[in-house]
Amino acid sequence: MQQTDTTQPIYIGVMSGTSLDGIDIAAITVDESTQSIDFIAAQGFALPELLRSNILSLTQAGNNEIEKLGRVDIALGHLFADSVNHFIDDHNLQRSRIKAIGSHGQTIRHRPEAGFTLQIGDANIIAEKSGITTVADFRRRDMACGGQGAPLVPAFHDGIFRSDAKDRVIVNIGGMANITILASATQTPLLGFDTGPGNILLDAWINKIKGHSYDKDGAWAASGLCDQQLLHSLMDVDFFELPPPKSTGREDFNAEWLEQHLPAYPSLCDEDIQATLLELTALTITNDIKRMSLSQPEVYVCGGGARNQTLMQRLQTLLPNSVLATTHSLGLHPDWVEASAFAWLAYRTLTNQSGNTPAVTGATKHTVLGAIYPA
Repeated sequence: MQQTDTTQPIYIGVMSGTSLDGIDIAAITVDESTQSIDFIAAQGFALPELLRSNILSLTQAGNNEIEKLGRVDIALGHLFADSVNHFIDDHNLQRSRIKAIGSHGQTIRHRPEAGFTLQIGDANIIAEKSGITTVADFRRRDMACGGQGAPLVPAFHDGIFRSDAKDRVIVNIGGMANITILASATQTPLLGFDTGPGNILLDAWINKIKGHSYDKDGAWAASGLCDQQLLHSLMDVDFFELPPPKSTGREDFNAEWLEQHLPAYPSLCDEDIQATLLELTALTITNDIKRMSLSQPEVYVCGGGARNQTLMQRLQTLLPNSVLATTHSLGLHPDWVEASAFAWLAYRTLTNQSGNTPAVTGATKHTVLGAIYPA
């Protein structure tokens, strides 16, 4: 996916995920006649530690949440806008060609069982400071149609990664993990859903014990041994057995949830707990892939988990009959898939095309997603 047409409008996607490891920004063009997507550029931006801490506090119940929410909403709006402006300058993009920004926002609550989800990062500020029409709040329209508001990226995966010759699975491992099923048989409907925790527990545990934000290459997990009893306890959750559509978030899987399980295993060393958490992520992903009854599917990984070599090796071991690689093999770097997807969703919104997939989210119909904030 390389830029081939310098006249096509540019769409910019801004993604800040559950893992809170930074802000990803990507720019794409979409050919309106063929619907083909060209990738232009991408860049990551840091999330200031104080702001990250404030976001984390908003993901759990606490005191004076509304005041804090308002302040963080504004701060994120400014950070997203400033990051986009830097991105445009750094990559010498022509502002006159930029049609819209698609901002996912920062999820602070995702409660599909209660019918609501909340992403913040004031789109009014993004539109005002960037001077570019901004599309945001993508998930709640799907919920209004009876869906879970997530995952939304499978439709994008379908547009750029499907093969007519081979079954494929796209695995996105961010804070949470989700899979997209791309069966080669065109009559097979698109399917995608969350499988459970991705990096969230791994990051939380190494941060508590070692003060690191993540386990580089999965090296610490590789130094330990998976404890089957703890693993069984962690997997004894109704979510893992639910049929799709299903989605989850920090409300279900978080550091406090992990800590509730650990007192029963006082003799476990820290690295064995990390190894067990890695196995939890790997097993819940591969168990769901195996349930799909695909024919030796090719499996392509994106998101931060693609950099965890120990996790990638474990996924391959658990899927011995599948080719396993990152989405880089398909032409899109694993770090930039989600940001590109929200650029594409902004395009869908402004061209009055649906952005959701009812078979994925559980919505009663296809619908245009997002709220538009004009420049």
